[in-house]
Amino acid sequence: MNERVDESPHSDSHDALSAAASELRMATFRLARRLRAERAVDTMSDGQFAVLAALSIHGEHTLGQLADRERVTAPSMNRTVTLLEEAGYLTRTPDDDDRRKVTIALTDAGRLVVAETVRRRDAWLEAALAALGEEERRTLAAAAEIMRKVADT
Repeated sequence: MNERVDESPHSDSHDALSAAASELRMATFRLARRLRAERAVDTMSDGQFAVLAALSIHGEHTLGQLADRERVTAPSMNRTVTLLEEAGYLTRTPDDDDRRKVTIALTDAGRLVVAETVRRRDAWLEAALAALGEEERRTLAAAAEIMRKVADT
């Protein structure tokens, strides 16, 4: 058995980089999953909340714009929008110029769900940060800046 072992000086640094990437990915997913658990409507899926949040942040959209934003097909987005509309969280309004085109917007109930979910998530995260030491909070603040930079590449 002649297995080739990479003894180059870059092998250790690549292994360390790979391990760091894996740890960061797992920690990020765990934190995201924990934050998603804090929601105003327990039966609402992450995809449904993402649509409400997108409308809250970016305003009215067409179905196609929402599908593109969430990276799903138009039929899939149509199902999500229909469920949210039936629950009273958003409305569809036909375009005055093109009756085939529909504008989707939040209702007051939809805005309340977004606001309450954001409030719960912020409260949970604030409590978690309060349990950390000052140095750990500074480290996380610096890490957040770096993570934003990585996400924007």
